[in-house]
This record gives sequence, structure tokens and C-alpha cells, in this order.
Amino acid sequence: MSDSLKTRLQEDVKNAMRAKDKDRLGTLRLITAAIKQREVDERIELNDEQVLSVLEKMVKQRREAISQYESAGRTDLADKEASEIAIIGEFLPEPASDAEIDQAISEAIAATGANGIKDMGKVMGILQTKLKGRADMGAISGKVRSKLA
Repeated sequence: MSDSLKTRLQEDVKNAMRAKDKDRLGTLRLITAAIKQREVDERIELNDEQVLSVLEKMVKQRREAISQYESAGRTDLADKEASEIAIIGEFLPEPASDAEIDQAISEAIAATGANGIKDMGKVMGILQTKLKGRADMGAISGKVRSKLA
């Protein structure tokens, strides 16, 4: 894990402990545990990009849990997951705006010369590097599909 993100996480854990903010502390500990788990499993030190992928995965898991909790009528649990997403989101880069996403899609289609669904992989490859961590790639995939169709 890179020093900048690692240091920021550790400082936030300390600050949450000092403030006796149990909810925030719990979420921050979940983040550090997930990062440490991946480091141990893969026997590597995660860099910022890899840490961001861990955080994105955590957000995705919580979004899925929220939809399941809401369909089961458990708004209390859904609210807890939403608050965890907010805390995790503090460590993610600023999300891309719709205009930025549309522009990036247009540029990627122009750069690859894509003219049909068969070229979707090339376009998504460019968008993956450009928008990683700043946008939901599933939603982008749908937009690309509709533009190429």
C-alpha cells in the first residue's frame, strides 16, 4: 500500500479512535483489514491503484447489500451499508461527471475507430484506464453498447 493512502488511512483510524467515533472506526478497520488480507493473500505490498480496486470492490459489495436489504424491508441495515459507502468514498477519487463520461466515450470510439458492438472491447479498454475508480464501469458499458449499436 502506498505511503500516501496508507498514511491517510492510519491517521483517520487514529482520529476516529480519539473522537470515539465507533461507526467510522469500524468502517476504517474493515478497509484496513481488506487491504491487509489482499496483501497477505498475494504476498505483495499494494500500491494506490490496487488499494483503489479494493475500495471499489467494497463499495460494490455494499451497494448490492443495500438492494438486498431494501427488498427485504431492512432499512436499518441498508442505512448502515450506505454510511459505510460514504466513509469508503472519502478515499476514492472524485467521481467523473456525466459530461466527462460522455466525452471520454466519444473520444475512445474515435480513437479506436469503433463502428459496431464487435469493437466494444477496444473502447472499454481505453475507458477502463481513463475512468478507473471514477465511474461505474457497468453503467459505462451500457452507454458504450447503446452508442455502438
